[in-house]
Amino acid sequence: MPATRTTLRRGIAVAAALPLLAVALTACGYGSEAKKDDKVAPAAKGEKLSVDTVKVGYFQNLTHATALVGDQEGLIQKELGGTKLASTTFNAGPSEIEALNAGSIDIGFIGPSPSINGYTKSKGKNLRIIGGSASGGVKLVVNPDKIKTLDDVKGKKIATPQLGNTQDVAFLNWIAEKGWKVDAQSGKGDVSVVRTENKVAPDAYKSGSIDGAWVPEPTASKLVSEGAKVLLDESTLWPDKKFVITNIIVSQKFLKDHPDVVEAVLRGSVKTNAWINANPDKAKASANAKLKELTGKALAPEVIDPAWKSIQFTDDPLAATLQTEADHAVKASLLKEPDLAGIYDLTLLNKVLKAEGKPEVADASLGVK
Repeated sequence: MPATRTTLRRGIAVAAALPLLAVALTACGYGSEAKKDDKVAPAAKGEKLSVDTVKVGYFQNLTHATALVGDQEGLIQKELGGTKLASTTFNAGPSEIEALNAGSIDIGFIGPSPSINGYTKSKGKNLRIIGGSASGGVKLVVNPDKIKTLDDVKGKKIATPQLGNTQDVAFLNWIAEKGWKVDAQSGKGDVSVVRTENKVAPDAYKSGSIDGAWVPEPTASKLVSEGAKVLLDESTLWPDKKFVITNIIVSQKFLKDHPDVVEAVLRGSVKTNAWINANPDKAKASANAKLKELTGKALAPEVIDPAWKSIQFTDDPLAATLQTEADHAVKASLLKEPDLAGIYDLTLLNKVLKAEGKPEVADASLGVK
């Protein structure tokens, strides 16, 4: 299992001490629900919710910037009041699902494929998707000396992060749409699909062991900084150029036992996305600061600038695209026809969105009954 790294966040004092953040929170409507109900929310008084600590997992990827920024700026902690946020980072979806199943985390920011796999393997008993986070941020980048057109990809070595992960499924589906044949398990065929960890991909590209990669940000832009060119942005393959890349999951037990905590985290996520979209440059810098804290190195401007532009931050989990991604995995023989009924519970998210004056979102008939 890939190594994880844990960071404990302390209280709400840090966030409350930042004038800029206070202004941003006011602009995002913090406290509006308390005024309407003529009550002071627990977060405003610094009281604990129904647990002392909530354990939240996410990746060290820009596609998880809602979590990066929400953690860095204290926006999620602000909503939790005296309940502490304990954040843990992961390098791959399976390890995060294992952590959720083991109770090592309660809530996670994660991609659609591990969400689907985790739900189906547990026969629908371990998790729910409770919100959206991001769309886009995935590209096919290639060596321009070897690949000049999409048809030139045939016969080349293209990396994906992991067998059966979200980008692997997308690439295998794209290959099938081209009419080419590849054995999904081995990656051998008309295209060589080389499963390569994101952190290894730039060195693999420089050494010539891969000719390109279908990867999320910031890996795609890191490869471009090494001389690769963007051949295809995956968003162009989807209706309205939107598809889920990161959603929010929770263990069903934690959701049942601590809905107040789940609602607070979702409120923090919604307010974080509003702040990101209203302050893109400040949010980009915040995400980079968190990445530096987690990895020891910030992203260079030539990497983070183009990467950031390709990601859309959204509260909508884009449920219809999850079903499509599941269909792609079935087509690639990586998944048996799944029963995704009940994978979503957007009740608390829609409650938060309504309180914020935002439109509610749909579960594409995949919600709990």
